[in-house]
Amino acid sequence: MQRAADSVTLETLKNLVAPNKSNAASVQGETAKTLGRKSKPGFTLSKKEIKSMPEKYRKIFACEDRIIPYRFHKGVYEAHYRRDGFKVFACAKNFDEMRKKFISKLLEQMNGEMPLPASPKRREETAHVHSNARFADYLHEWLEIKRKTCKGSTCKEYERLCATNLLPAFGELPITNITRQALQQYLFQFIDAGKHRTAEKLHQILCCVFDLACEDLHILSPMKKIVLPYHEPKKGSALTKEEEKTLVDFCIEHKDNEASSALLVLLYFGLRRSELKTISVENEMLTCITSKTKMGRSEVKRSIPFTPVFKRVLPYVDFEKAKHTNVNTIYTTFKRLLPNHHTHELRYNFITRAKECVQNGNLKIFIASKQPKFNAQ
Repeated sequence: MQRAADSVTLETLKNLVAPNKSNAASVQGETAKTLGRKSKPGFTLSKKEIKSMPEKYRKIFACEDRIIPYRFHKGVYEAHYRRDGFKVFACAKNFDEMRKKFISKLLEQMNGEMPLPASPKRREETAHVHSNARFADYLHEWLEIKRKTCKGSTCKEYERLCATNLLPAFGELPITNITRQALQQYLFQFIDAGKHRTAEKLHQILCCVFDLACEDLHILSPMKKIVLPYHEPKKGSALTKEEEKTLVDFCIEHKDNEASSALLVLLYFGLRRSELKTISVENEMLTCITSKTKMGRSEVKRSIPFTPVFKRVLPYVDFEKAKHTNVNTIYTTFKRLLPNHHTHELRYNFITRAKECVQNGNLKIFIASKQPKFNAQ
């Protein structure tokens, strides 16, 4: 009864713009079209009449004797109707196109796909399914999807986070019994321990898992109101000239060290550690395959020329050795020399030195940054 009272009918709209009978009659006399399959008489409102209506009645249109609200959001018209067992959504950049899509979808559901009222037996079956659905079941289903759509290294990180954190905490619990309070408190434990990045990754995984469960079980996601405090991530910085000299001197003096050649290549070519295994050298030009390429996308090759400063240390570099160096060996060796830096900062260092060369007038250099290759000549 409350829903019926809140619904806006055609008669309500008539009263909004025609408070007396004479005005209402004139509106009916101006009827120029029919609405819906039953050919019921409709009426047309002028812009002035629409502006005189309350705000909540302005953005609506009629379809099959139903009043459908819509909105204009981020350049797109959207209409979403969830009532009487229907779930219809349509959007388009043009209002008329959006309305046509919506009417088509609504008629399709009315003609053959209208959901049946849930019987007591069906409610019992649904409740039984809800009680047996474990969090671990949906987590494994989500991981299986990721194995088909993500790179192996990304999946390994997801699997590690799930096995180490989520499965021990929620694995055996029925997913419908996991509350917002429990999830919020769980994520705050990582925030209190200073593990902000871990909390963000777990938040992302939990949102995806509960999206799957909500779609299947028709429940509300407890993740909708979960919040995390803002955290400014640490940003890397280039090495100072003294730190760079310390690194180069070590690599020259310890030429036989497993990581020396790899560190010099990272320093003077701005590569990621994961790109070392793809390097090739020809005509004083080093080529590598970008490791940030997404699964299913074509490989992207980057070419960086030998710079004059690199040619000075070229006799101390073994490219084949650098190509097969273990990334963990590179990390530990670098940390012993410069404990306050990370190996990825060698990439920042290369870009910083390249920009310095451009500013000093040495323009023949390629900047291998995340942006498209820049050839300043």
